[in-house]
Amino acid sequence: MEYRIENLTEEDVEYISEKIDEIVPRETEANEEEFVLKVENENGEIIGGCIAEAYEYHWSRMFLEDLWVDERYRHQGIGSMIIREVERIAREKGCRVVTLGTASYMARPFYEKHGYTVFTTLKKANGHVSYSLVKYLDRDTPEYVPSDNTGTRFRIAIGNDEDADVILNGIDTYSESYEQKSECIRFYRKLVDEDGRFVAGVMAEVDKGAYGFVDALFVEEELRHQGLGTYFLREVEKLARENGAPLIMTSAGDWNVGFFKKNGYLLRGELRNVPKGHDCYELYKNV
Repeated sequence: MEYRIENLTEEDVEYISEKIDEIVPRETEANEEEFVLKVENENGEIIGGCIAEAYEYHWSRMFLEDLWVDERYRHQGIGSMIIREVERIAREKGCRVVTLGTASYMARPFYEKHGYTVFTTLKKANGHVSYSLVKYLDRDTPEYVPSDNTGTRFRIAIGNDEDADVILNGIDTYSESYEQKSECIRFYRKLVDEDGRFVAGVMAEVDKGAYGFVDALFVEEELRHQGLGTYFLREVEKLARENGAPLIMTSAGDWNVGFFKKNGYLLRGELRNVPKGHDCYELYKNV
């Protein structure tokens, strides 16, 4: 059968996400929620906060995307206060783990004091190392108490999109002296048949000179095992090479990790029993 490649529409993106949700083992009813936490000083100025996303099904986890504390207010227990609140919300929402990412010039020791452990490591071309860390909330982990808790006098509250911009700007300002921003190229493509019907789709991104990441890949069930998924992986890898990105990464579960391994992807980290009864993996391939 003849296929042609087209750009994904918003409806296609939603369709792929829904179909993948049907494949992934579930523990609870599907529900994802992104939220912002902010800490304000006496003048109402944002001096710290975080952006996190809770996945209450399949991954059963909270992902702490970004955490920032104004340099003037560091080492006063504000970061610890934010971590504790994130974990409280995670437990309330039924998440079994909290995961996060950090870099060698950032706060790995801080997170490790709070019971987080490294499960992936990636050395970048610029010499810096990025880490993924995890904390299993159902394990007995001693609570870390900072020696200076004066920052707890400030109020922590739910924030909005504008507050998130302040937090992201603070992180960018801090990071720009260590890493240059790279151009991100989206590869959102689909295959359709001669009648224009959806056959397969991929959502991936490539950071120029850095690495690529396959966010989602789906092939209609009746058309699997014909090389269509492999075709899309090859297209992402080609795009990465053309833009100086020597590495492709992705995430998979024990229900689909075999496909990526057959295509040359290697294990770089794993989350045990997440979701319950299953394991999840971080994989990579040098291209």
